[in-house]
Amino acid sequence: MFSRQTYIERRQQLKKLVKDGLIVLFGNNESPNNYPNNAYYPFRQDSTFLYYFGLQRDGLVGVIDIDNDSETLIGNDIDIEDIVWYGSVESVREMADQIGVAHSAPMNALGALCHEAMAKKRRIHFLPPYRYDIKLQLFDLLGIHPNQQKEEASMDLIKAVVKMRSTKTAEEIEELERAAEIGYLMHTTAMKLIKPGVTEKYVAGQIDGIAHSYGAQVSFATIFSQHGEIMHGNPSTAVMEAGRLALCDCGAETVNNYCSDNTRTMPVSGKYTQRQLDIYSIVEACHDLVLNVAKPGVKYMDCHFAVARLMTDRLKELGLMKGDTEEAVRAGAHAMFLPHGLGHMMGLDVHDMENLDQINVGFDEETRPILDQFGTNALRMGRRLEEGFVVTDEPGIYFIPALIDDWHKSGHCAEFLNFDKIDTYKDFGGVRIEDDILITKDGCRFIGNKRIPYHPKDVEAMMLHD
Repeated sequence: MFSRQTYIERRQQLKKLVKDGLIVLFGNNESPNNYPNNAYYPFRQDSTFLYYFGLQRDGLVGVIDIDNDSETLIGNDIDIEDIVWYGSVESVREMADQIGVAHSAPMNALGALCHEAMAKKRRIHFLPPYRYDIKLQLFDLLGIHPNQQKEEASMDLIKAVVKMRSTKTAEEIEELERAAEIGYLMHTTAMKLIKPGVTEKYVAGQIDGIAHSYGAQVSFATIFSQHGEIMHGNPSTAVMEAGRLALCDCGAETVNNYCSDNTRTMPVSGKYTQRQLDIYSIVEACHDLVLNVAKPGVKYMDCHFAVARLMTDRLKELGLMKGDTEEAVRAGAHAMFLPHGLGHMMGLDVHDMENLDQINVGFDEETRPILDQFGTNALRMGRRLEEGFVVTDEPGIYFIPALIDDWHKSGHCAEFLNFDKIDTYKDFGGVRIEDDILITKDGCRFIGNKRIPYHPKDVEAMMLHD
């Protein structure tokens, strides 16, 4: 947790932004596996509840009454039976005191608070729920069917939360730096373990253990695969083979749940082939281009398309693309190789605030996403950058056999793509390089004091380290 004053000030700012009504912020409940007492899935608190209330216990709800300048922490104290099995914990009243909340009440009081507000025709603000138990609770409280809750969620509250959580404070950046330290250990461990004969599952299991040992948990399900062309390739029991590439996309959460998210692509043999370097060097250049162009006032969508143009130029040099670069990018031909956006917001969520709908988080009135073009419709971040934003920089080049065949058959963007040459890369896989960057006053910088190797010689040196 941060200081008591941090949470007090955050809630005060939230009241000013939302202006009136009753704000109801739900914490998460446990997610058992197979039967109620099997807490197989580690508890993860809702990020927005954490941001304003900072408490890690399950079964809590924060209520902020703007009109009466009153705050209440709702939750039931645990009984003696739970204490026998899990030990004593602080009471709801004690937890409320820790974060400067004046009132506390049991869960059955929440209905009365909401019904009283509805009777007086006051606005009740809630965020779009993403867990079914919370959807059912909202249905019971407000009578809004789960299918309608996303549309009925408070846009005023969504905008206020996005405004506040987008800009990271100094104490948040410190947490992100701690997450980066764990991420460094995860990735460098992977580099030392990768070799022919080792399974993908083994390496992924080892690096997941590091996240759990030094932080709260992984910030998302680890992606580790020799099939780097699969965006979210889960680690399999496949044995790694000499001559192939292994893509590792993983990150950690700190004990306060701030995240890291990095990707590296490594040669299983310990040394890149020239063919692999040809593609890798393009991704490397695109990754580094972002470090030079990302700064306050620049639209991240423009950074994305700057990467797309550089990638197209370099792929033309290899004979994989052709034609006018601007026309090719405008047509979306580059999406054959880069079917996702350049990056996303980072913070308490690895895809920060994505539960609030990406159009509200990553875009504004002048950067609405283009939803009718393949690849471009996958952009998660396009808005103007501001000092204090933390975003990922993650260009990649992928050779996806099914996509190659589909575009080849239909002739899509044929004037910009050399399919005969592209066909020879169907066994290549994919390359992605990803880092988390902080937007500073005049530009940007990496998050993390230790740089996870990504230049080819540095990667090879780390992999050969005894």
